[in-house]
Amino acid sequence: QVHMVESGGGLVEAGGSLKLPCAASGRTDTAYYMGWFRQAPGKEREFVAAVGWSGGITDYADSVKARFTISRNKGENVMYLEMNDLKPEDTAVYYCAARYSYYNSRPSTSVKDYAFWGQGTQVAVAS
Repeated sequence: QVHMVESGGGLVEAGGSLKLPCAASGRTDTAYYMGWFRQAPGKEREFVAAVGWSGGITDYADSVKARFTISRNKGENVMYLEMNDLKPEDTAVYYCAARYSYYNSRPSTSVKDYAFWGQGTQVAVAS
């Protein structure tokens, strides 16, 4: 199994920035892709961004393209979500997730495809 721990959440003003790290531990000696999801109050969990095993394949939700950047450091088993130009509608609990994969797999954008989840970190954007 892969154990995921997010951090870095907080309260920022609209237009501000945050960078969320997600540390993976456990059985990380095999290929896995990683993703970020978020869940606002009263809403379903939704895809934000994902990155493949090598870090070369990324995908983003349309709502965050050009504002958010996902990256990973395989050597340290850490994934990051850098969020710029934050908007009040970005307010949510952000979760990182992982799934074992082939080395060149394109990461999924579906919640149901991810097997391992962190506990979430709250991001609040004030208008």
